[in-house]
Amino acid sequence: MKSVEQIADEILAREGGYVNDPDDPGGATKHGVTIHTLRRLGIDLTGDGRTTAEDVRRLTRAQAREIYLEHYFRRPGLGRLPEVLQASVFDMYVNAGSNAIRVLQRLLNDMGETLTVDGVLGPMTLAAAHRAAEAAPHHIADAYGIARRNYYYALADARPASRKYARRRDGGKGGWIVRAEQFISPRFHLTEAEHRARTRAWG
Repeated sequence: MKSVEQIADEILAREGGYVNDPDDPGGATKHGVTIHTLRRLGIDLTGDGRTTAEDVRRLTRAQAREIYLEHYFRRPGLGRLPEVLQASVFDMYVNAGSNAIRVLQRLLNDMGETLTVDGVLGPMTLAAAHRAAEAAPHHIADAYGIARRNYYYALADARPASRKYARRRDGGKGGWIVRAEQFISPRFHLTEAEHRARTRAWG
């Protein structure tokens, strides 16, 4: 089992440098940390009393890593999840916040649980996750990764501006889908033909 620090370093490697894409609701982002996160945490790296895109630009990898560990892993309680789920849920939490927990809760409900889908990793969700991992230890991580992939496709279905994150210009798998499939066994990866069929309706 990799340490949480190793997982954080791998997430940092997947995240890019500074971007401020108008199609991304996250706004200015660096190393996967958005301007909204810096504002929520009260981080002012320029010392001017405000948190702006310039503060995002100044964020270092080391600072981003500590934000990951404290605010995307420790505080949400991801360390209490079954080990087999921790890396994927952590990676998605950096990418999508508490939606990472909502995806897990919906998946567990599909498996017969009756959880409130609230994005909070409370005792009922944790107990359900451990039951699922004990019942199907070799499949729960794949099931979560597939649910995560479906979440990204659904986002792109609903928001045309986000489709470029799920499908490249040449029609191949976009970054969201590639990222989700890094946590899915190869036998469950979509073929290029399946991906193109899934996104054909986007035009």
